[in-house]
Amino acid sequence: MPPWKNIQQVLKDRADSENPGRLFCYSFGNTRIPKEITYTSLFNVAKITSCTIQRLKQFRIGHPILLHFDDHWDVILWFWSVLLAGGLPVLSSSFSNIEEERHRHIQNLSTLLESPICFTRSKFLPLFGNSHDIHLHSIESVIDNLEHGSSHADIPRTNGEDHEAENHRDGQNNGATNLLMLMLTSGSTGNAKAVCFTHEQVLAAVAGKASLRVFPRDRPFLNWIGLDHVAGLLEIHLQALWLGVDQVHVSAADVVTSPITFLELISRHRVALTFAPNFFLAKLVATFESIQQSLELDLSSLVSVNSGGEANDIKTCVAASKLFSKHGGPHDVITAGFGMTETCAGAIFNTKCPEYDVSQVYAVASLGQCIPGIEMRIVTSKGQVAASGELGDLEVRGKVVFKGYYRDETATKQAFAPGHWFRTGDRGFIDSNGNLNLVGRAKEVININGIKIVAADVQTAVENALGDRVARLVVFSTQASHTEQMTVAYIPKEFPIGDQEIMDIARLITQACVVRTASRPLVFALREQSIPLLPVSTLGKISRLKVSRLFKDGEFAADVDFHHEAILRASRAAKQMYMNGSKPASLIEAALIASIAETLSEDPDVLDITPETSLFDIGFTSMHVIKLKYHIKQRLGIDVPVILIMKNPYFRALAADIDAYLRQSKADSDHPATIEDYDPVVIIRGEGSKTPLWMIHPGVGEVLVFIGLAQCLAQDDRPVFALRAAGFEPPYQRFESITQTVDIYTAAICQRQPRGPYALAGYSYGTMLAFEISKRLNADGNEVGLLGSLNLPPHIKQRISTLEWNVCLLHLSHFLGLITENVSDQYEADLVYRGVSPTEAIEIVYNMADKSRWDELKLEADSLARWVNVAFGLQRMASDYYPSGQVKSLDIFYCTPLKAIADSRETWRDKYLRRWADFVHEPPRFHAVDGEHYTMIGADHVASFAQTLMQALKARGL
Repeated sequence: MPPWKNIQQVLKDRADSENPGRLFCYSFGNTRIPKEITYTSLFNVAKITSCTIQRLKQFRIGHPILLHFDDHWDVILWFWSVLLAGGLPVLSSSFSNIEEERHRHIQNLSTLLESPICFTRSKFLPLFGNSHDIHLHSIESVIDNLEHGSSHADIPRTNGEDHEAENHRDGQNNGATNLLMLMLTSGSTGNAKAVCFTHEQVLAAVAGKASLRVFPRDRPFLNWIGLDHVAGLLEIHLQALWLGVDQVHVSAADVVTSPITFLELISRHRVALTFAPNFFLAKLVATFESIQQSLELDLSSLVSVNSGGEANDIKTCVAASKLFSKHGGPHDVITAGFGMTETCAGAIFNTKCPEYDVSQVYAVASLGQCIPGIEMRIVTSKGQVAASGELGDLEVRGKVVFKGYYRDETATKQAFAPGHWFRTGDRGFIDSNGNLNLVGRAKEVININGIKIVAADVQTAVENALGDRVARLVVFSTQASHTEQMTVAYIPKEFPIGDQEIMDIARLITQACVVRTASRPLVFALREQSIPLLPVSTLGKISRLKVSRLFKDGEFAADVDFHHEAILRASRAAKQMYMNGSKPASLIEAALIASIAETLSEDPDVLDITPETSLFDIGFTSMHVIKLKYHIKQRLGIDVPVILIMKNPYFRALAADIDAYLRQSKADSDHPATIEDYDPVVIIRGEGSKTPLWMIHPGVGEVLVFIGLAQCLAQDDRPVFALRAAGFEPPYQRFESITQTVDIYTAAICQRQPRGPYALAGYSYGTMLAFEISKRLNADGNEVGLLGSLNLPPHIKQRISTLEWNVCLLHLSHFLGLITENVSDQYEADLVYRGVSPTEAIEIVYNMADKSRWDELKLEADSLARWVNVAFGLQRMASDYYPSGQVKSLDIFYCTPLKAIADSRETWRDKYLRRWADFVHEPPRFHAVDGEHYTMIGADHVASFAQTLMQALKARGL
């Protein structure tokens, strides 16, 4: 390529070429007959128009000129006209439909750009209002002056007479710091900022993008997004110009409302490169699945469908890839990427999507590696460069990255770390193959009761749960009484939407949110008249922060009311049918309905429940199980075991089980069961075609901690069973030895899964039991495909021998979130050496516990004491345990250890966990996971842990 110094030279060279490229521009509402313009014509018309711009009274060389258009040809022509005139083009985004917000944005532009000239269509002039100092010019009037004003002889020449403008066009004006243009940020966190682009930066970016794949000279690029978005301008318009290929532009409204049109245009023009974000790919797939007739399409010209702006769901990528391939496109045509306005759009690309991501068992596409001209790194919270696979903040730098915001030194300083690393605001990790993986933006994290949740992850989960049942949705944060609340607003697929459909969609959204966040969301459908209020970017992305602000301002209050009334009507109708068809079979069933409603803080009249409803399907978490146990006791005076609720969570069957439990309890008073009769199995998830996963309880004995993990593993089509310690329910008999425990657990596993391969994993203390069970299964000739250790070393005798009853109380209280690890460590010696009695110790814990958490758990002193008895009994059994023998393999999932044991993850791994190598035939496999010992599979980290576990299972052939 020629050594171009500025972007104007690119256009001039293409215009002077023997075979200049062409633009095909379709106007809004027309996808059949485009306007065809050669690069030569573009250059000539832009030169003439630039002279008219120079004659304007307010024109100054290098000063910003705002361009506000909704038509691609308008933007392209006036962008080049301003450049050739020596001005600094600023591409304006669409205005908000909310008048106050629109005027605030315009006033900010007026101040930031220092009373700029603005070119627009006359139809947009009324939108600007009067509270600004922008010099507005309709292009209709400018064109009229051009056609009826001075003759060509009167137009100033551009080939040398105006040296200042000419120097600016040649990129030699040092006062303008070689600026090419400004592009506005979304302004989602406040006023929009203007990103400075230089000629060197843009030329480097375009060259880097063009090196990604080989693009034939006879195949055009297709753009349907607004050119005020950096991807449309750089990746399509300027890259096509740089390569000398044709380009096709069509209105976004014509494509988004008719995805088939998108494919027809690709086929008709033999397109090589285009753009399609995840939501549009999903819409494309859904549209094809719904149509009956076959379409004559030829997509064999495609080289790349770039996709960015939001997370790419792998299921969507796989389905879309099959769609493109069916019509001749390559199997790796989807190119997932990362970019921002500040990085000249896409700068990091995955050219092996979805094949690579499927092989890595990723739920969301990785983003690949950097193009020439940019480098990336992940930085931890301590400011250190992260290790492979370690989560942190993404930073980038290089020729492609901007150097600062226009007239905003404060924002510029805040944006860069030492070494001129740009802080992108995104969080992620770089995997072992050097590919970037993002987990969401730092500013789009929702804090629910102290747990930080990435909104993008929840949105992906909700979208997967709904499929094509809604047109669009957005997950954002709103303020609840004492914390933030996950909120989901969606656009129905069609209007009007029925009450039952609203209820069904709300149920699916709630289930998906509970799985990802362990909290119930606020859900509402947008009415048709509210859709224009949504702040949608040129790329089609809905701004969460802006939606959250609009919600706070009451813009969606009527929508929430409408949704609530629809749910109420549907609930009453469903309940009426239920009551008419099969009334509650007993007082227990009626009391259970009331208890479930109270547990969920809902009105019994709107509770969506039938005899076949599973508690986990309506959003129950481990905390809800504990609360339900409490409410049942308050209503019926029955201390229902937690295990009873977990083993049969279906409403009518649970009511029957409670009734049977009452009768059995009376019979057992005369004939108490023995420990050999105990069934430790809890079926947390019974459905699935893959090898079942057996999870073995931690040292506290309970298995409620596995509920969230099992729900996340639903996407893996895998049953999840858990083994729960004895001693929680009457007659409170506990295991007496490790051997007895392993006997009972092994028999229970084999009864439900007679043959291997088996997948076992123990959480902390449970690792020791899983190791012994694995040896037992091996001895009987059964294969153990995966044996997982969740953060436990092989040698535990020294640590466990020091655990007195009071210490177990402290550890259990920490595990339950009643006290912090620091408090547990601080009081450990005090409660042991002072000889404090169990009763006194519980009182001390209660006095220093988080009272809201205590109330949430519905704890009572006697139930807590029984729980400690179980935990203490388990510890005593292992006080003389020493591992022996070997198993075939071991997968170790390690996190931040307890402070009393090791000072870092690395020390923990290398000094303690690696000792498992003595008890395994092959080297153990280590998997770093997020969180600390008691939170590694808690709500904040369970989703990422599940992904790591699924990868480990797949690697073991399970």
